[in-house]
Amino acid sequence: MDMQTPTDSHAEIREEVRKLCARFPGEYWRELDQRRGYPTEFVTALTEAGWLAALIPEEYGGSGLPLSAAAAILEEIHASGCNAAACHAQMYTMGTVLKHGSEEQKRKYLPKIATGELRLQAFGVTEPTSGTDTTALRTFAKREGDRFIVNGQKIWTSRAEHSDLMLLLARTTPRDQVKKKTEGLSTFLVDMKAALGKGLTIRPIRTMMNHNSCEVFFDNMEVPAENMVGQEGRGFRYILDGMNAERMLISAECIGDAKWFINKAVEYSKQRVLFGHPIGKNQGVQFPIAKAYAAMRAAEALLQQGLKKFEAGLPCGEEANMGKMLCADAAWMAAEACIQTHGGFGFAEEYDVERKYRECRLYQVAPISTNLVLSYIGEHVLGMPRSY
Repeated sequence: MDMQTPTDSHAEIREEVRKLCARFPGEYWRELDQRRGYPTEFVTALTEAGWLAALIPEEYGGSGLPLSAAAAILEEIHASGCNAAACHAQMYTMGTVLKHGSEEQKRKYLPKIATGELRLQAFGVTEPTSGTDTTALRTFAKREGDRFIVNGQKIWTSRAEHSDLMLLLARTTPRDQVKKKTEGLSTFLVDMKAALGKGLTIRPIRTMMNHNSCEVFFDNMEVPAENMVGQEGRGFRYILDGMNAERMLISAECIGDAKWFINKAVEYSKQRVLFGHPIGKNQGVQFPIAKAYAAMRAAEALLQQGLKKFEAGLPCGEEANMGKMLCADAAWMAAEACIQTHGGFGFAEEYDVERKYRECRLYQVAPISTNLVLSYIGEHVLGMPRSY
């Protein structure tokens, strides 16, 4: 079932990504899921094909593609039954360095990130006590000469065990000494390989899906002052700059998941015969799938609108936030329809439905929770009083 639009400007990219993903069928992902393994072969293939360097400008060794192309790449990965969560941060986390880093930092890191020689996949922001209240984080970086000494803790730092670099957000000025709570936060590039065992400790967190999430501890960890990205105290703004892009790329993954579930459900409903006819003939089976398809198309249209605004340099916070919520909802609706269509077989590992079902549930919560999206809409779109 072809769900692509005839005017898709990235049709060739999608086709090539589908070919690559065909080399990594359900058996590959099931085996990884069982042992909580990292998809090294898959990530290597994406890297060698240049897909993870899509957003890095050509002058730094990347492809210099627009955000819509990166969205097409991630969507197709998920629509093909694969999972980009193991490496998608390689595409957008570097944006902070690209936009706010020094020319020396760009020349030093971006070409190696483009080739995969360096993995910048870890994003150290969330903490156990502050969650999404980023300005309340406690990790502190104290300046001592030509270095910073970092102490604190991060949680849900995905891919920390498989990344060479971490983009770390830490407070450099105590919260009670700044005029605004968003001030006094700074961003750093942490060489995780050099710091591991020397002030840096990584502890994996076992979760319901194979997402390589970790808890990270900093105990007098040293970071060279030259590894600060941008100006001291402006890190919160730097992090915010990349959030719209991140949300739209995650939205694209959700659309891909929705398409995978819908295709899976449609095909099974045609093949599964009960009481003398395919179960897809029954409205009780057919209508939930059709409704999920309609929801997916509506969310996809909003996402495409957001991508166009982003590429035109226009404000796109409304589309990025609403799109993330609606795309995640569409994926979950499609997942529900798919598992219900399969009945008991939907819970069997060999069908891959239960694995994808677990994976797509994450995006109701991350990278921003639905409640915070609704708060954004209420305050910034509808002009209502701030709810938190």
